[in-house]
Amino acid sequence: MVEGFLENTTIIDYSDKNYQKTKFLSISQVNLTPHENGTKWINTYGLAYQSDFKAIILNNKLDDFLIKLLMEDDHATKVILLEDLMFVAIKVLKTEGKTLEDEQMIFMVSPHFLWSIQEKPGDYFNWIRERLEGHKGIVRKKKADYLLYLIIEAIIDNYQETYLKHEEISDSKLNATHIKPTPEFTSLVESRKQELFSFKKAAISLRDMIVKLEKAKIRGIDVKYFSEIKEQTNNLITNIDFELQELESKINLIFSIQGHRLNEVMKTLTILSVIFIPLTFLAGIYGMNFHNMPELKSENGYFILLGIMVLVTVISVWYFKRKKWF
Repeated sequence: MVEGFLENTTIIDYSDKNYQKTKFLSISQVNLTPHENGTKWINTYGLAYQSDFKAIILNNKLDDFLIKLLMEDDHATKVILLEDLMFVAIKVLKTEGKTLEDEQMIFMVSPHFLWSIQEKPGDYFNWIRERLEGHKGIVRKKKADYLLYLIIEAIIDNYQETYLKHEEISDSKLNATHIKPTPEFTSLVESRKQELFSFKKAAISLRDMIVKLEKAKIRGIDVKYFSEIKEQTNNLITNIDFELQELESKINLIFSIQGHRLNEVMKTLTILSVIFIPLTFLAGIYGMNFHNMPELKSENGYFILLGIMVLVTVISVWYFKRKKWF
């Protein structure tokens, strides 16, 4: 497991004047003690290296409560304050594929280092690495708290971009001109709703974490950065709620269209039934074979009855037209 851990772990050691990116050759090289005025960003892909995590925590004399936290298989959104250290866990969405999946992310933050552990390989933090390497902006002048702020902001931006991209696709398929009461259209609406529920769950989890970070009080970590990004998550949640309401309106419109079509069919069948009921009645009377029915012996009885039936039909249709039933 050591080789797997080392292959999936990198370290960026930076300060205002220095930058170095390296990989480890052994667990003993994982030193979380920074250089003077420097900051370290250790990033690990994978959660299955418990023995390696334990060795690093003990070698660097970190709070051993971290060992217990890292041994847990699944974490809800949590922010735990330890001595000069903060443990942060959250579930985030993986948006690279066609379907939205979630992954566990863990951050251990002190004033001088940030250790990020991601459940699955790949992320959307390359722009942060590029800014560190190119000395762009103020990131290399700041400490690990600002780095955590940038990582959280990258997660929010990724949510926003993916949400807007899916929203455009959804609008093209589910706009008002394409509303049809068909199983296919209903399936598209329900599929989009499930996507939005996933986005909303992830955004609420992220907002809860930011709220907890805002209230954290730990020496050397400035929480003012996190207040700036809480509004972004609130805006995303608001947009999601608004689209969910739109989708509910479309579902209600589909049911209304189906109900209207059913009413039209029932009205047509009812009108036809009302027209043919008196005709059936007359046919039933003169279909009886009694000898004392004088009309049966009438030479023109058949034609008279047909005329009466036509007259009844015309009167019925005129009456329905007058009442604007069709």
